[in-house]
Amino acid sequence: MIEFRQVTKRYDSDHTALAQVNFLIHRGEMVFLTGHSGAGKSTLLKLIMVMERPTAGEVIVGGQRLNQLPRRQIPYLRRHIGVVFQNHQLLFDRTVFDNVAMPLEVMGVPHRDIGRRVRAALDKVGLLRKEKMNPMQLSGGEQQRVGIARAVVNKPPVLLADEPTGNLDPELSADIMNLFARFSQVGVTVLIASHDIALVKAMDRRVLTLDHGRLVTSAPVSSGASHGR
Repeated sequence: MIEFRQVTKRYDSDHTALAQVNFLIHRGEMVFLTGHSGAGKSTLLKLIMVMERPTAGEVIVGGQRLNQLPRRQIPYLRRHIGVVFQNHQLLFDRTVFDNVAMPLEVMGVPHRDIGRRVRAALDKVGLLRKEKMNPMQLSGGEQQRVGIARAVVNKPPVLLADEPTGNLDPELSADIMNLFARFSQVGVTVLIASHDIALVKAMDRRVLTLDHGRLVTSAPVSSGASHGR
């Protein structure tokens, strides 16, 4: 579902963000992306979203090669990629329902279908009864769940999360990760960038570890981190 083939990304002659990165994430797999600050995690996610283009190598998502993807097709691609941010990026002048409905409105989904789909997404994250509330009335964990509902409301086959539990306590963080795991069980491909090594170990999933732009491991953290693809 997501494949990097010898991907290098240079921003200038002095800074190589990624160097010859290779990996393959299968459909329905849940994988973690770890590494020190500045290791290249954000750059890798931006390449998947075509916010950046690789300097060399190939990025393939859902069988589509993104290197030569025409600019006009980028919005269509992004509709098939849900993104969850650390700081939620919710609009506080709108209700929970309206925040989750935004991607559907942008896509031009008929109004009669929006309500059903928004409530289905809120139900998945356990917030169906809070659709009329303002996000400011919610806890940090609940706000993050609203962000997840918004990311999955159009049923994307790929879900990216950038430090989604960075501001949450361990119990809430575990709840959010288990929510991601449930999405992967129904076929969504999930890639999560995280600094929380203890939480990553507890999930016992494959881990891609970056070190100064190079992929140094592609294995479960708990299994000794063998050198990967």
